Amino acid sequence: MDDLHPNGMPPQTGGKDPCNVSGQQAEVRPRRRVAAVSTPALSASRLTLPGVMDAEGRVDESRLRMHIFKNGGVSPSERGLAWRFLFGMYPCSSTALERSLLQEQLLMRYRVMKRKWQQFLPSAVRIHLNGTDAELFAAVRYFDQRKEQTHQQAQDQSEEVKDRLAFLELQSQILFERVSFDLEELREAIRIIDKDVPRTNRDLSYYQEEGLGNLLVLRDILITYAAFHPEVSYAQGMNDLCSRFLEVLDSEVDAFWSFSCYMEKFSRDFMADGLHRKIELEAALLKELDPLLYGHLVKDNMESFTFCHRWLLLGFQREFEHSDAQRLFEILSCDHLELISQQVDRARYQERLGQKHSTEDSLESPQQTFNTDFTFELFICAAILLDNRDSLLRCRDDVQLIQFTSSLQGKLDLNSTLKKAESHFYNYCKRCVWDYMNGFCPANSSKHEDFFYQLRSLFVLK
Repeated sequence: MDDLHPNGMPPQTGGKDPCNVSGQQAEVRPRRRVAAVSTPALSASRLTLPGVMDAEGRVDESRLRMHIFKNGGVSPSERGLAWRFLFGMYPCSSTALERSLLQEQLLMRYRVMKRKWQQFLPSAVRIHLNGTDAELFAAVRYFDQRKEQTHQQAQDQSEEVKDRLAFLELQSQILFERVSFDLEELREAIRIIDKDVPRTNRDLSYYQEEGLGNLLVLRDILITYAAFHPEVSYAQGMNDLCSRFLEVLDSEVDAFWSFSCYMEKFSRDFMADGLHRKIELEAALLKELDPLLYGHLVKDNMESFTFCHRWLLLGFQREFEHSDAQRLFEILSCDHLELISQQVDRARYQERLGQKHSTEDSLESPQQTFNTDFTFELFICAAILLDNRDSLLRCRDDVQLIQFTSSLQGKLDLNSTLKKAESHFYNYCKRCVWDYMNGFCPANSSKHEDFFYQLRSLFVLK
């Protein structure tokens, strides 16, 4: 099968603090090389997180997400496997045996997809070099070497494996047979990708030495995604986002499918309406938490909140130290501490206590008094703004605002920010419940008792 190499990262150590985040030891990385095409052996690997994986390899998704949130992420040594479940490449209900077959199917589907756009636009197969970027020339050389190695490995496969992959390839060809491309749209997407990929942060160890070839791996993933998702295509910033998947998963195929699963949920954020929606939500939340700061930033329009969209779009990738930004990304992606994610637990809890509080005692649900679109990432953003409140109030125009927010890059403390965001989150919920109690509870009811009942109905504490 295709090349597989572990990332060799040591496990996370350090005690847990009250805010569910933990310190990380400095990672000792091996010599970098170009990412594997696929990682077949990983499908049988096991997560050692307590109570998360059963004997046959099925994952309890709820416990996985709970573990990520409560422990401030997973250890670097298990991050790659955990992300394959967290972002949907591996179904949590799948067994290790089923994942082995799935890995081959995803490999052949990606291979057919990639070959299809390359045959449609052969001039775009190789990136055009301008002759001034020596690192890109080296990247092409390392990338071509991996291609030769992969070809040799395919020749060395057993006849049984070759036959099975040939059948899966035929299935994939049938699946994508009727897919067509718009020549001009695809060319434009590739033009932008070829500008953005070289701008990807090469200071990361992942792109050092032979790892430079990963820039070309990233390019192929982004073009394949754009070709088969024309409604989204490519937008600036996707290279940084996809780079995060490629670095953690260290596999071209796995990064493509995990990135694609992520984009199913968040592709709107890269479109104009998604951009404005994010800005509006952050502004609305800040108005709830600090009306004075909100008024200062809004002024005559919402343009002063534009910088928040970049924070939210890339998961604060540049605002925190790199390893902390990875942890924050998986914490936010576990969707554990979000208003909308509590609905199932809330329904179960209310059903159990339905006899204690009859429907006549409640004229409407407290859920109607708060905005379930306020996701936890918005509270992270708000925590950063409120923590820098005085400096922001001193900004008199957009230029000063952008200069100040740019100065925060790589300097924020994740543990402190998480604590403050969590505090803002719970205080917001408590205030909403009090508003509900004051406006809708019967005069003869016990507000103290009802307050905790209604707050409990929103969050089932673990």
